[in-house]
Amino acid sequence: MNTALITGGSHGLGRALATQLAERGLSVVIAARELSPLEAHARALRERGLNVHAVQADVADKTAIYPLVAQATALIGPIDILINNASTLGPTPLRLLADTDCEDLERALDVNLVGAFRLTKAVLGSMLLRQRGVVVNVTSDASVQAYPTWGAYSASKAALDHLTRIWAAELPDSSGVRIFAVDPGEMDTRMHRDAVPDADRSQLADPDTSAQHIIDMIERPEHGARLEVATWSKQHAPAA
Repeated sequence: MNTALITGGSHGLGRALATQLAERGLSVVIAARELSPLEAHARALRERGLNVHAVQADVADKTAIYPLVAQATALIGPIDILINNASTLGPTPLRLLADTDCEDLERALDVNLVGAFRLTKAVLGSMLLRQRGVVVNVTSDASVQAYPTWGAYSASKAALDHLTRIWAAELPDSSGVRIFAVDPGEMDTRMHRDAVPDADRSQLADPDTSAQHIIDMIERPEHGARLEVATWSKQHAPAA
């Protein structure tokens, strides 16, 4: 695998994944809505001799998907790894479903589910032609646990989990393309601070650590699986 496209790449897990994949020699494009932090991170990595580029894009905008893939491909070549990491919680403080506007639910679905679907479709043809590729959908424990006030986010992530399973069922092993979902666990990120501002940060995982485990998963992908970083890290811990 030589290239990677990562959405939600300006902060948190996406930023950590971009850094570590580039350090392993991959050419990387990071995408997000906020251009300034995205460009700053890409520039800092290029100054270290790493091949990382920033492309501004909102994955909820269907007109942005193919231009994003076209720009990424022009910069680094055909995409070998797609990481659908971009996510939105919806309005914060989080709201009960009864207080959630329909438009906010639609936005969560557009970013967390439909955007990932569109991007996967956009890169899939090239992956199938080359018979190589990995798609990673970043999910959450909120996709399997019913937390009050997390309704829009949870529903979108639950749908993303099942979308992953369907993609896998439709892509035979002979295709050379692998897709899986990963729950990175609770991390010390801006999104978590927005969702749970009074959380004890010392009890949260470092995004850099979660990124290391996810990259290990990419190197030996379990087609159609829903993986949890916490469980994976215990199962694959070095022998004492």
